[in-house]
Amino acid sequence: MDTRPKIEPDRPTRVLSANFSDSGLHFAVGLEDGFRVVHADSGQLSLTQDLAGGIGLAQMLGQTNIIALVGGGRMPKFAANKVFLWEVIKKKPVSSISVKTPVRAVRINREKVIVVLQNSVEFHAPWNKPKDMQKVAVYETADNLHGLICMSAKHIAFPGPTAGHVRLVELATDNVSIIPAHSTALRAMAFSEKGDMLATASDKGTLIRIWNTRNCARICELRRGMDSAIVFSLGFSRLGNILACTSDKGTLHVFDIPYQENLKDLQSPSSPISLTFPASRPSATAAAVEEGRGKWGLLGKIPFMPRAFSDQYSFASAPFEIGDEPTSGIPALSDVASLGTTRPPKGVLAWTDEDTIIVVGAGIDARWEKFKVELDDDGRRRVRREGWKRYYRDM
Repeated sequence: MDTRPKIEPDRPTRVLSANFSDSGLHFAVGLEDGFRVVHADSGQLSLTQDLAGGIGLAQMLGQTNIIALVGGGRMPKFAANKVFLWEVIKKKPVSSISVKTPVRAVRINREKVIVVLQNSVEFHAPWNKPKDMQKVAVYETADNLHGLICMSAKHIAFPGPTAGHVRLVELATDNVSIIPAHSTALRAMAFSEKGDMLATASDKGTLIRIWNTRNCARICELRRGMDSAIVFSLGFSRLGNILACTSDKGTLHVFDIPYQENLKDLQSPSSPISLTFPASRPSATAAAVEEGRGKWGLLGKIPFMPRAFSDQYSFASAPFEIGDEPTSGIPALSDVASLGTTRPPKGVLAWTDEDTIIVVGAGIDARWEKFKVELDDDGRRRVRREGWKRYYRDM
């Protein structure tokens, strides 16, 4: 009987990354031995591809058979400075892109591949004609270790050359606008489904700002809390009436978004204007729309009080599970170069319909959670967790 101690302890399965598709109906996860695609609403496995190597990043192209892959993990399948467009039916790459530094994130649409590096963003096109594909644009950015980027049908947004600024690129014309969104570095961004609004949060994590993408005017400001936090993810509901936010506090917040039929009337790029809230929305009663406005009661109406007492807060919140990540016995995620962080992604959210939010995470304790925005018995809105699972156990 061999009683000698193991040189290395057994390494548990870990999920290296988790990214939702543009539709929010599926999410792709990178593993030490390939990648998987999971149905978002049910948490059930939809696709398995074993690649005998680690995938640090997997990003779907809508509902197509193309997934962008970047190597990662202890034994990467691909180099960290290469993006492969993988055809899941043929089980092979149809094209690839090489860059000079490790890839932090990738986005793809029908024409372009957008590769995010730590200090720049590259546009490559056309990806569906590999022999003709070339780099068509490069934009310098502030330090972007986490690969912050988001895309709508008309625009793509990523950090500008100055920390806290957003560079907004119109995909059809390549016209560029700069939004001075925050005074410190950006930490999270998200477009509404129509692409007419952009939500941003800085690394301070106390305020979320909503911008009109037509003219870069600030629509409103939402307060997540008084103390600093790392905002994990932002996401608009399907109709753009509600914004969800997760952070390292382990809380899912949901906010009303001020409503105005004609957003193009907004003029000022820096000052919020007075807007009404969507009282006519079926999911909100007349009393419910005041939730979040009056968090501090009369204190918010006293002149010269600090602005935090009159700010717009979330109308409901619920805890979500960051997971029990071990602190010893396994190597850090520093070997996942494409992620640019030693912490596994957590609190990544998407809406599957107007009332349903899915929150997923990576790491050793990779969880899937489903939340519903609904009315309680008193007619007030709440967020209720409907279910959860450790989805990696199906893999």
